[in-house]
Amino acid sequence: MLVVMKHGASQEHIDGVVRAIEEMGYAARPMPGTQRTTVGLVGNDGRVEEARLVGLEGVLRVIHVSQPYKQVSREWREGDTVIELPNGVRIGGPEVVVMAGPCAVESREQILTTARRVAAAGATVLRGGAFKPRTSPYSFQGLGEEGLRLLAEARDQTGMAVVTEALDPEGVALVAEYADIIQIGARSMQNYSLLRAAGRAGKPVLLKRGMSATIKELLLAAEYIVVEGEPRVILCERGVRNFDSHARNLLDLTAVVTVKELSHLPIIADPSHGTGARSKVGPMTRAAVAAGADGVIVEAHPDPASAVSDGAQSLTLDQFDVLMGELQTLAAALGRSVARARALASRS
Repeated sequence: MLVVMKHGASQEHIDGVVRAIEEMGYAARPMPGTQRTTVGLVGNDGRVEEARLVGLEGVLRVIHVSQPYKQVSREWREGDTVIELPNGVRIGGPEVVVMAGPCAVESREQILTTARRVAAAGATVLRGGAFKPRTSPYSFQGLGEEGLRLLAEARDQTGMAVVTEALDPEGVALVAEYADIIQIGARSMQNYSLLRAAGRAGKPVLLKRGMSATIKELLLAAEYIVVEGEPRVILCERGVRNFDSHARNLLDLTAVVTVKELSHLPIIADPSHGTGARSKVGPMTRAAVAAGADGVIVEAHPDPASAVSDGAQSLTLDQFDVLMGELQTLAAALGRSVARARALASRS
């Protein structure tokens, strides 16, 4: 529920609405705007006495937010959320943000070679798994904290921001210590204790859509993070289960358009996991940008044939160079541009 204040409503009027909401047992979120302030009511269980709020001084009207997700809804916030990273890159604005790197951090040479090349080509966020949730317990599980240290070293050398996955609530703090963005993978999208921990970590969160999740379920998962106090959530369409065998998953680009209609949060696409095939990554990357995605996250590796994870869907570094050139041309045709790092802020 949103309480819309009258133009020129005083701070005393706004405070009165906040007090009334809290006295009713709910949380209040004032949201100042250029013309007027709205106050969001969080935790509405269907028993809110609307008349008590409508009659308060300075209140213009009360709007019911129909979706079960509140704070990530476009009705809650009309303007787009724009997330600025430590290197100055902004996700959610007119620029296309490119995140790139290997599926997994394998060695110092591998991650530094990849980081230097993708950064030179124009990528501004380095992806790479230090902890890997694998289907088989015998598959490579990642280098752990050593992988995080290598990602941080690559950031220091290139100026890229770092995104990497946290697998469980206990590991969130460690990932947050090294990463600029905490990734919640598709398999963990509905791990609610993990979502809550990520929402308290003080870092932006990249939330991937579960492989069988609806858009509503994705947005409700994002709501868990925002409710814990972290509004900087980046959604990611990474492909859903498909009944056909022509691709690993079905990259659902209608999700990009739908999310932008329903939510103010930025959304990017993952054509690597979305297709599972190197030959399909380029075309679907271009399609995602054309559909209006705020960015893409692409797997690239110095030698995909020797990759310990997802080599079949990883671009070679030369192929990534070609793709970046194509994206720059496409973005320009759409009146956009590919984001560039503006600064390398010191880590806190």
